Amino acid sequence: MEVKIKKLDSIDDVPMELLLLADPSIANIQKYINNSLIFVATSEEDTVGVIIVLSHNESTMEIMNVAVNEEYQGKGIGKILIQAAIEFCRSINVRRVEIGTGNSSIMQLGFYQKCGFRIYEIWEDHFINNYDEEIYENGIQCRDMIRLKIEL
Repeated sequence: MEVKIKKLDSIDDVPMELLLLADPSIANIQKYINNSLIFVATSEEDTVGVIIVLSHNESTMEIMNVAVNEEYQGKGIGKILIQAAIEFCRSINVRRVEIGTGNSSIMQLGFYQKCGFRIYEIWEDHFINNYDEEIYENGIQCRDMIRLKIEL
């Protein structure tokens, strides 16, 4: 399967249904989407993945959302999206890329570390304080945000 990555020029084209796979709060997505760079992964005519990158300053960017259509998960598309985001950041001389995920997101924690990210911080009760509904994954309540980074 051939996957192409392209940068979106308009948030009108954002595949919101994919973003909601990674972040169940439209209100939270709307807080960062307007000031972010958005890249999509396509295969033939289908949008199969999306990644959103937000600049914090000239040396640090954060991956705010990365999601792959459930039918295409496990095929390396998430890794292609992460690598594309990292390469873009490197091309504009960003020195550090950060990402956060829930304490209950066991698969994502492993995946990000396989992509070269390292845990550096925990934001206690982030999901309790920032989401209206409780989130459970893998039988674990999602309470804390695990922060990871990669130095470029």
